Amino acid sequence: MNPPIAKTIPVVLEKHGHARVDHYYWLNGRNDPDVLAYLKEENDYTRRVMAHRSQFEEDLFEEIKGRIKQTDLSVPYKLDAYYYYTRFEEGKEYPVYCRKRGNLDAQEEIMLDANALAEGHQFFSMTGMAVSFDHDVLAYAVDTQGRRISTIRFKNLTTGESCEDVIYNVTGNVAWANDNRTLFYTRQDPKTLRAFQIFRHELGCPESSDALVFEEKDETFSASVFKTKSKRYLMIASHQTVSSEYRYLHADHPEGEFSVFLPRERFHEYDVEHYQDEFYIRTNWHAKNFRLMKTPVTQTAKSSWEEVIPHRKDVLLESFELFQDFFVVEERHQGLMKIRVVSWGGEEGHEVDFGEPTYSAGLGKNPDFQTSTLRYVYTSMTTPNSVYDYDVKTKEKTLLKQEEVLGEFDSALYQTERTWASASDGNRIPVSLVYRKTLRRSRNNPLLLYGYGSYGSSMDASFSSPRLSLLDRGFVFAIAHVRGGEDLGREWYETGKLFHKKNTFTDFIACAEHLIQQGYANEEHVYAMGGSAGGLLMGAVLNMRPDLFHGVVAQVPFVDIVTTMSDPDIPLTTGEYDEWGDPNQKDYYDYMLSYSPYDNVTQRAYPHVLVTTGLHDSQVQYWEPAKWVAKLRRWKTDTNRLLLKTNMEAGHAGASGRFHRYKELAFIYSFLLDLANLTDSSSRALDHLG
Repeated sequence: MNPPIAKTIPVVLEKHGHARVDHYYWLNGRNDPDVLAYLKEENDYTRRVMAHRSQFEEDLFEEIKGRIKQTDLSVPYKLDAYYYYTRFEEGKEYPVYCRKRGNLDAQEEIMLDANALAEGHQFFSMTGMAVSFDHDVLAYAVDTQGRRISTIRFKNLTTGESCEDVIYNVTGNVAWANDNRTLFYTRQDPKTLRAFQIFRHELGCPESSDALVFEEKDETFSASVFKTKSKRYLMIASHQTVSSEYRYLHADHPEGEFSVFLPRERFHEYDVEHYQDEFYIRTNWHAKNFRLMKTPVTQTAKSSWEEVIPHRKDVLLESFELFQDFFVVEERHQGLMKIRVVSWGGEEGHEVDFGEPTYSAGLGKNPDFQTSTLRYVYTSMTTPNSVYDYDVKTKEKTLLKQEEVLGEFDSALYQTERTWASASDGNRIPVSLVYRKTLRRSRNNPLLLYGYGSYGSSMDASFSSPRLSLLDRGFVFAIAHVRGGEDLGREWYETGKLFHKKNTFTDFIACAEHLIQQGYANEEHVYAMGGSAGGLLMGAVLNMRPDLFHGVVAQVPFVDIVTTMSDPDIPLTTGEYDEWGDPNQKDYYDYMLSYSPYDNVTQRAYPHVLVTTGLHDSQVQYWEPAKWVAKLRRWKTDTNRLLLKTNMEAGHAGASGRFHRYKELAFIYSFLLDLANLTDSSSRALDHLG
């Protein structure tokens, strides 16, 4: 069965006196018939290679789907006089958005049925939603392509009728003023998709009359709009990787001018919320791990700021939530999220106790100031997603809902652990694991190691019911909390970016080696998976240590970093110079070139590789993984599988819908389980390992 061979058309890319020859540059022609034909040929080849597992793949999908409660209801949250929630109906892919007035026994009002809106579309995503100040009008945004380009529509919730107003080619970011007829929304650059303009729309008026109230002209920044929890102020936020700037306007006066809260400064990041007569600021001003400050609404200059929570070297302040009698902070210490409740009296406060060695926790929907109850969400690798109400006075927890896993699931059958690998420079890297308790450490277990390690995004240990299909067949699943994330604080992020980016890759390799040494894995069956920037990680470790892995899954991988970061006319480039470096500067260019997965493919043996992408991906353009696979085919010396699977109807997030997206996951799992020779039923597979 011969694989597709992409034609080669040499293109010379010159920079800083260095010439690179790119034989597959032609693949960036999204509408080129030859490109579409090549992607189809790769899909056909992937289908043929995996045909012997097509029935297993379908059975796996049904197994994954069978654990999900089809008729389900979210936990309602109270916003003013209404309780809002979503529910799912059996056999349907999308939620129904509902509310009840006064109490939960009241008659249900269906605001939107996303299933009806999705009819006739291969892809469908609700990208934004907001009710007016008086709760009478709903603004909602829909993307039907997967390229982050949405359409805003309006519905009168009193009459049930759709409004004539329609706003095209925007983001899903919306915020209402307090007059119940003025909506602020964000528009993106049509070429780069950078969100850079904030418009004001008045109901009943044509889109052509909408006023531009702000334009972010710095191409390294993007803009968004939101309303404070107090509903007093509308805020425009401008963010880039290392800086931010806010503007504010009283929400009662939407036609006024936004005022700058604090002018942007290089390397100063801050966030703003409002309560009573003060603004509260999370800031890294003289505080690498951030601190909490406050200032009167009439005096926003730094000279008026007063410290509420000081900076701590070993604790990262991630976010905060304000209430009438207390406030809550989300903090990260030693890689674990903590929720701390502090009264306005000034005492240190107390932490919510979670009781597991590794987990994920965070604040839930808390729109009400006048409450003594905190809502938070909790999960671990053995505990399904759970929603709690926490009485801050009595410290009592009330479990409102835990994700129901249908079938024979019993959390007591699984073990979650936390271990630490040693990096080559002496740093200790946390690793979260989960496996069936009956496996123990037999040194015969296949291992799937997941990693990301970019943008300061921490990979918390959470539950996944689809993952049970791997665990029940003998896999150990692990998350490598590598540098580039913020798991161990801001420094953990900063030592995994720019000229320190290779730490992300060597950390991941160290974690894999550690798990083998500790007996968690069979060294012949170690697998790796990561997506987007985590796909860059996969490409880098493939080039650095192809011998370490039996198989690698790279989802929408960012692998052609030098070419992409050299093109300011495609999405994300200019806003990410502070993450990866600016290749227009030779030192950054040389460093990125030294690890770029696409540029470092060589003539050697590689493990089995599965690569996924989406034709309409706006974050990692489809041609990056397509070019990478074409080059790997040309140079690899092995006979291992190299598969490219392109979703021709979706973007970065893959297929839409509640169940349809699990078809893609079932394919990935069938690829891994086939390589590990574990395609029997879960019980027989475990017997085989034992």
